[in-house]
Amino acid sequence: MEQPIKIHAAGKGQNREAARDSLFLTAVVKRLADRSERTVRVRNLSAGGMMADCTEIFARDEAISIILRGVGEVSGRVAWRSIDKIGITFDNQIDPKRARKPVGTAKSDVPQHIRVAQVRRPGLKID
Repeated sequence: MEQPIKIHAAGKGQNREAARDSLFLTAVVKRLADRSERTVRVRNLSAGGMMADCTEIFARDEAISIILRGVGEVSGRVAWRSIDKIGITFDNQIDPKRARKPVGTAKSDVPQHIRVAQVRRPGLKID
C-alpha cells in the first residue's frame, strides 16, 4: 500500500519523493521544552517523517519527540502545521514497517500444566 507522493520541500523550491505508508495508529508527541505530551493519530508514515491529526499548537521547526508503537522514541521537528494536522520530520530515518508489526503475542491465562490437548472423541466421525 506504499505510494510515492511528491512533497514540496518548504523553502527549497524542490520536490522530493518519499514512500508514504497510509495507516491509522496512535502516537505520543512530546514537547522537548516542557515535556508535555499529546496523543495524536498518525495518518501516514515514511522513513523520514509523518503526518498526524493534531489540534495542539506547535511552532514550525519546534523540537519534539515522538513515541511510535514498534519503533520507540524518535526525535524530530515540526515541518508544517495546519488547523487539525501536523507534519513532522524525523532527525534520523526509521523503518516504518516496524510500526505495522504486532507488538506482542497473545498469551493464554491458563498455566501450561493445566491445558488440555485437543483430542478426538471416539465414535465421532469427522469428514
